[in-house]
Amino acid sequence: MFEDSLLESGGRLKTKRGRTTTFAIILEIGLIGLMVLMPLIFTEALPKQQLMTFLVAPPPPPPPPPPAAAPVKIIKQVQTDIVNGALRTPTKIPQKIQMIKEDEAPPPSMASSGVVGGVPGGIPGGQMGGVIGGIISSTPVAVPKVAAPAVRQRVSSGVISGLLIKKVQPAYPPLARQARIQGTVILRAQISKDGTIQNLQLISGHPMLVQNALDAVKQWRYKPYLLNGEPVEVDTEVAVNFTLSGG
Repeated sequence: MFEDSLLESGGRLKTKRGRTTTFAIILEIGLIGLMVLMPLIFTEALPKQQLMTFLVAPPPPPPPPPPAAAPVKIIKQVQTDIVNGALRTPTKIPQKIQMIKEDEAPPPSMASSGVVGGVPGGIPGGQMGGVIGGIISSTPVAVPKVAAPAVRQRVSSGVISGLLIKKVQPAYPPLARQARIQGTVILRAQISKDGTIQNLQLISGHPMLVQNALDAVKQWRYKPYLLNGEPVEVDTEVAVNFTLSGG
Protein backbone atom coordinates (compact mmCIF):
# COMPACT_ATOMS: atom_id res chain seq x y z
CA MET A 1 0.00 0.00 0.00
CA PHE A 2 2.84 2.32 0.81
CA GLU A 3 4.50 1.39 -2.44
CA ASP A 4 1.35 2.25 -4.38
CA SER A 5 1.21 5.69 -2.77
CA LEU A 6 4.82 6.34 -3.68
CA LEU A 7 4.31 5.30 -7.30
CA GLU A 8 1.24 7.53 -7.69
CA SER A 9 2.93 10.55 -6.20
CA GLY A 10 5.98 10.04 -8.43
CA GLY A 11 3.95 10.02 -11.64
CA ARG A 12 2.17 13.26 -10.70
CA LEU A 13 5.38 15.06 -9.92
CA LYS A 14 6.90 13.98 -13.21
CA THR A 15 3.88 15.23 -15.20
CA LYS A 16 3.86 18.67 -13.52
CA ARG A 17 7.60 19.14 -14.08
CA GLY A 18 7.28 18.48 -17.84
CA ARG A 19 4.47 20.99 -18.26
CA THR A 20 6.42 23.65 -16.38
CA THR A 21 9.47 23.16 -18.62
CA THR A 22 7.44 23.38 -21.80
CA PHE A 23 5.68 26.53 -20.64
CA ALA A 24 8.98 28.14 -19.72
CA ILE A 25 10.47 27.40 -23.15
CA ILE A 26 7.44 28.87 -24.94
CA LEU A 27 7.56 31.96 -22.75
CA GLU A 28 11.26 32.55 -23.48
CA ILE A 29 10.71 32.16 -27.24
CA GLY A 30 7.87 34.69 -27.09
CA LEU A 31 10.02 37.19 -25.18
CA ILE A 32 12.88 36.85 -27.65
CA GLY A 33 10.51 37.33 -30.63
CA LEU A 34 8.96 40.37 -28.93
CA MET A 35 12.41 41.89 -28.42
CA VAL A 36 13.23 41.38 -32.13
CA LEU A 37 9.94 42.79 -33.40
CA MET A 38 9.84 45.86 -31.15
CA PRO A 39 12.56 47.85 -33.07
CA LEU A 40 10.92 47.02 -36.39
CA ILE A 41 7.47 48.19 -35.23
CA PHE A 42 8.50 51.26 -33.23
CA THR A 43 11.14 52.88 -35.51
CA GLU A 44 11.06 56.17 -33.57
CA ALA A 45 13.13 54.53 -30.90
CA LEU A 46 16.11 53.90 -33.28
CA PRO A 47 19.01 56.41 -33.33
CA LYS A 48 18.17 58.52 -36.45
CA GLN A 49 21.42 60.48 -36.44
CA GLN A 50 23.49 57.32 -36.71
CA LEU A 51 21.24 55.89 -39.45
CA MET A 52 21.43 59.08 -41.57
CA THR A 53 25.22 58.95 -41.57
CA PHE A 54 25.03 55.58 -43.33
CA LEU A 55 22.58 56.88 -46.02
CA VAL A 56 24.38 60.13 -46.98
CA ALA A 57 26.66 59.83 -50.09
CA PRO A 58 30.32 60.72 -49.60
CA PRO A 59 31.39 64.16 -50.88
CA PRO A 60 32.79 64.35 -54.48
CA PRO A 61 36.55 64.58 -54.96
CA PRO A 62 38.01 68.07 -55.25
CA PRO A 63 38.39 69.49 -58.82
CA PRO A 64 41.85 69.35 -60.44
CA PRO A 65 43.98 72.46 -60.22
CA PRO A 66 43.68 74.90 -63.19
CA PRO A 67 46.41 74.65 -65.86
CA ALA A 68 49.26 77.06 -65.73
CA ALA A 69 48.62 80.17 -67.79
CA ALA A 70 50.77 80.56 -70.91
CA PRO A 71 53.28 83.37 -70.77
CA VAL A 72 51.97 86.55 -72.32
CA LYS A 73 54.02 87.77 -75.26
CA ILE A 74 54.48 91.47 -75.34
CA ILE A 75 54.44 92.75 -78.92
CA LYS A 76 56.25 95.95 -79.37
CA GLN A 77 54.63 98.11 -82.01
CA VAL A 78 57.07 99.93 -84.24
CA GLN A 79 55.96 103.40 -85.05
CA THR A 80 56.26 104.32 -88.70
CA ASP A 81 55.53 107.41 -90.71
CA ILE A 82 54.03 105.46 -93.65
CA VAL A 83 50.37 104.36 -93.38
CA ASN A 84 48.76 102.43 -96.25
CA GLY A 85 51.58 103.39 -98.62
CA ALA A 86 51.23 107.14 -97.91
CA LEU A 87 53.22 109.42 -95.67
CA ARG A 88 51.15 110.30 -92.63
CA THR A 89 50.90 113.81 -91.27
CA PRO A 90 53.33 114.37 -88.35
CA THR A 91 51.73 115.16 -85.00
CA LYS A 92 54.55 117.47 -83.95
CA ILE A 93 57.24 119.52 -85.61
CA PRO A 94 60.66 117.81 -85.43
CA GLN A 95 63.36 119.87 -83.81
CA LYS A 96 66.12 118.67 -86.20
CA ILE A 97 65.64 118.18 -89.94
CA GLN A 98 68.14 116.06 -91.87
CA MET A 99 69.05 117.03 -95.42
CA ILE A 100 69.23 114.28 -98.06
CA LYS A 101 72.27 114.54 -100.33
CA GLU A 102 72.23 112.99 -103.82
CA ASP A 103 75.23 111.91 -105.88
CA GLU A 104 76.38 114.41 -108.47
CA ALA A 105 75.76 113.60 -112.12
CA PRO A 106 78.84 112.81 -114.28
CA PRO A 107 80.14 115.60 -116.49
CA PRO A 108 78.61 115.83 -119.99
CA SER A 109 81.97 115.10 -121.66
CA MET A 110 82.23 111.64 -120.11
CA ALA A 111 78.64 110.70 -120.83
CA SER A 112 78.78 111.85 -124.46
CA SER A 113 82.10 110.19 -125.24
CA GLY A 114 80.85 106.68 -124.53
CA VAL A 115 77.91 104.63 -125.70
CA VAL A 116 74.34 105.30 -124.62
CA GLY A 117 73.70 103.15 -121.62
CA GLY A 118 77.42 102.39 -121.17
CA VAL A 119 79.66 102.88 -118.17
CA PRO A 120 80.71 106.49 -117.49
CA GLY A 121 84.36 107.02 -118.41
CA GLY A 122 84.39 104.41 -121.17
CA ILE A 123 86.31 104.69 -124.42
CA PRO A 124 84.56 106.65 -127.19
CA GLY A 125 83.01 104.36 -129.78
CA GLY A 126 83.02 101.39 -127.39
CA GLN A 127 80.65 98.43 -127.46
CA MET A 128 77.60 98.05 -125.26
CA GLY A 129 78.36 95.38 -122.64
CA GLY A 130 82.15 95.54 -123.11
CA VAL A 131 84.23 92.94 -124.91
CA ILE A 132 81.93 90.05 -124.04
CA GLY A 133 78.89 92.01 -125.17
CA GLY A 134 80.52 92.76 -128.51
CA ILE A 135 81.37 89.10 -129.10
CA ILE A 136 77.84 87.99 -128.25
CA SER A 137 76.21 90.64 -130.44
CA SER A 138 78.47 89.88 -133.42
CA THR A 139 77.94 86.08 -133.27
CA PRO A 140 74.86 84.95 -135.25
CA VAL A 141 72.49 82.85 -133.20
CA ALA A 142 71.04 79.82 -134.96
CA VAL A 143 67.33 79.40 -134.35
CA PRO A 144 66.45 75.70 -133.92
CA LYS A 145 64.06 74.39 -136.51
CA VAL A 146 61.00 72.87 -134.93
CA ALA A 147 59.51 70.01 -136.88
CA ALA A 148 55.82 70.37 -137.59
CA PRO A 149 53.67 67.67 -136.01
CA ALA A 150 52.56 64.93 -138.35
CA VAL A 151 48.95 65.51 -139.39
CA ARG A 152 46.93 62.87 -141.22
CA GLN A 153 45.56 64.30 -144.47
CA ARG A 154 41.99 63.75 -145.58
CA VAL A 155 41.98 62.57 -149.21
CA SER A 156 38.95 61.69 -151.33
CA SER A 157 38.40 58.15 -152.58
CA GLY A 158 38.73 59.29 -156.19
CA VAL A 159 42.24 60.74 -155.64
CA ILE A 160 43.49 57.81 -153.56
CA SER A 161 42.22 55.26 -156.09
CA GLY A 162 44.75 56.64 -158.59
CA LEU A 163 47.59 55.69 -156.21
CA LEU A 164 46.45 52.06 -155.86
CA ILE A 165 49.19 49.68 -157.02
CA LYS A 166 47.92 46.37 -155.61
CA LYS A 167 44.23 45.42 -155.43
CA VAL A 168 43.02 42.04 -154.15
CA GLN A 169 39.48 41.09 -155.21
CA PRO A 170 37.34 39.83 -152.31
CA ALA A 171 35.91 36.34 -152.44
CA TYR A 172 32.12 36.21 -152.75
CA PRO A 173 30.60 34.56 -149.65
CA PRO A 174 28.79 31.32 -150.66
CA LEU A 175 25.83 32.01 -148.39
CA ALA A 176 25.44 35.51 -149.80
CA ARG A 177 25.60 34.07 -153.34
CA GLN A 178 22.91 31.51 -152.51
CA ALA A 179 20.75 34.21 -150.90
CA ARG A 180 21.28 36.45 -153.97
CA ILE A 181 22.74 39.22 -151.74
CA GLN A 182 24.82 41.91 -153.44
CA GLY A 183 25.83 45.48 -152.72
CA THR A 184 28.69 47.80 -151.76
CA VAL A 185 30.69 47.78 -148.53
CA ILE A 186 32.16 51.19 -147.63
CA LEU A 187 35.18 51.26 -145.27
CA ARG A 188 37.15 54.06 -143.65
CA ALA A 189 40.87 53.36 -144.17
CA GLN A 190 44.05 54.89 -142.78
CA ILE A 191 47.01 54.61 -145.16
CA SER A 192 50.51 54.96 -143.73
CA LYS A 193 53.44 56.82 -145.29
CA ASP A 194 54.66 53.65 -147.02
CA GLY A 195 51.22 52.93 -148.58
CA THR A 196 50.05 50.08 -146.30
CA ILE A 197 46.62 49.86 -144.68
CA GLN A 198 46.87 50.61 -140.95
CA ASN A 199 43.29 50.66 -139.78
CA LEU A 200 39.89 49.79 -141.21
CA GLN A 201 36.48 50.78 -139.90
CA LEU A 202 33.07 49.84 -141.30
CA ILE A 203 30.84 52.66 -142.50
CA SER A 204 28.07 50.70 -144.26
CA GLY A 205 27.43 47.36 -145.95
CA HIS A 206 25.59 44.06 -145.65
CA PRO A 207 26.80 41.98 -142.64
CA MET A 208 27.35 38.89 -144.81
CA LEU A 209 29.72 40.83 -147.11
CA VAL A 210 31.69 42.87 -144.55
CA GLN A 211 34.27 40.29 -143.41
CA ASN A 212 35.35 39.32 -146.94
CA ALA A 213 35.69 43.00 -147.82
CA LEU A 214 37.91 43.64 -144.79
CA ASP A 215 40.14 40.65 -145.56
CA ALA A 216 40.68 41.82 -149.14
CA VAL A 217 41.30 45.55 -148.44
CA LYS A 218 43.92 44.77 -145.78
CA GLN A 219 46.12 43.42 -148.60
CA TRP A 220 45.84 46.52 -150.82
CA ARG A 221 48.92 48.73 -151.38
CA TYR A 222 49.18 52.38 -152.42
CA LYS A 223 51.87 54.74 -153.56
CA PRO A 224 52.92 57.16 -150.76
CA TYR A 225 50.87 60.34 -150.76
CA LEU A 226 53.25 63.33 -150.99
CA LEU A 227 52.63 66.72 -149.42
CA ASN A 228 55.31 69.35 -150.17
CA GLY A 229 57.53 66.52 -151.31
CA GLU A 230 57.16 64.56 -148.04
CA PRO A 231 55.06 61.38 -147.59
CA VAL A 232 52.20 61.77 -145.15
CA GLU A 233 49.52 59.56 -143.69
CA VAL A 234 46.15 59.57 -145.39
CA ASP A 235 42.59 59.15 -144.12
CA THR A 236 40.17 58.10 -146.89
CA GLU A 237 37.22 55.88 -147.79
CA VAL A 238 37.30 52.62 -149.78
CA ALA A 239 34.31 51.07 -151.59
CA VAL A 240 34.17 47.30 -152.29
CA ASN A 241 31.47 46.15 -154.73
CA PHE A 242 29.85 42.72 -154.61
CA THR A 243 27.83 41.85 -157.73
CA LEU A 244 26.49 38.44 -158.69
CA SER A 245 27.24 38.96 -162.36
CA GLY A 246 30.95 39.52 -161.63
CA GLY A 247 31.11 36.97 -158.82
